[in-house]
Amino acid sequence: MNTAEPGSNPWLESIREEIIDPQRRIIDPHHHIWKKRFGRNYLLPEFWQDTGSGHRVEKSVFIECSAFYYREGPAHLRPTGEVAFLADTARQSKQDPDRTSIAGLVAHADLTLAHDGSLLDEALDQLAATSAGLLKGIRHCAAHDKRPEDLFIPGWAPPYLYGKESFRQGLRKLAARGLTFDAWHYHHQNLDFEDLARAVPECPMVLDHFGTPLGVGIYRNGRDAIFSEWKQEIAAIARCENVYAKLGGLAMPDNGFGWDARPRPPTSDEFVAAQKKYYLHTIECFGPERCMFESNFPVDRLSISYPVLFNGFKKMVMDFSEDEKHALFYGTAERFYSLSA
Repeated sequence: MNTAEPGSNPWLESIREEIIDPQRRIIDPHHHIWKKRFGRNYLLPEFWQDTGSGHRVEKSVFIECSAFYYREGPAHLRPTGEVAFLADTARQSKQDPDRTSIAGLVAHADLTLAHDGSLLDEALDQLAATSAGLLKGIRHCAAHDKRPEDLFIPGWAPPYLYGKESFRQGLRKLAARGLTFDAWHYHHQNLDFEDLARAVPECPMVLDHFGTPLGVGIYRNGRDAIFSEWKQEIAAIARCENVYAKLGGLAMPDNGFGWDARPRPPTSDEFVAAQKKYYLHTIECFGPERCMFESNFPVDRLSISYPVLFNGFKKMVMDFSEDEKHALFYGTAERFYSLSA
């Protein structure tokens, strides 16, 4: 491997910064664990290497990523394999009190199976039973674009998944079980998501990655127009009181900032200059009590290092009150995912 390859440790370590506010307590509410993706493993040792790089990351939440599925058995039960693997990984993470513990799991289930009540209930029952008490919610990705071939990480959901009544029935089942819903889609699906949130107000939802504003392919030259529309859509979504916002996930290659193709990754100042407007607008609309900073690692690791990313987060809200900072870095995630135990 070329030691200067974007996303590699030598490439990321070419930018080193002093850690800002190193004693601030942090929950990272969005990361993945997997094998052999982007040419690398990202298991507990790699995750600990990132979370142990200077910031005080006490707890985290694993988010489903179609890893470790069972290869046999009924299709609706195969995601249980991912939960089984992560429940064991979470157990290992709690054996070292000086390192980040995986305190919650967000799994995958096909919510459209709600049209056949027994299948979705069986899937949710098995996920819960396998999770060792760590199951907090479900993510059933709705990301769909008419040109998936342009995207580094294309979503393969059918169009207008959010509009399917079976999907909405599935969300109602989550709410009845006290589970949350993580939403991943692209920016041009934001209004569909707003409609979904209004249709199922009893289900706590969190918007992942700002609704993923795209900046490659046919969107490459449309950043300003997309941002203008995005601002209005975020304000509309924020009026749905059951929706929270994850602040992060904008350093994916598909966001189009191009850091993954540079000889060196960005500094925290470069990161803040390019993206602060997305963060501050979302915080203004939702309020700190409904926002949580996320790493989206190792996907965003293709563009920026963990210590630099969280330095950037801290710079963005340097002038916020202590209560607001605690909410953004710890309290909102703890409350939304019920991580206080």
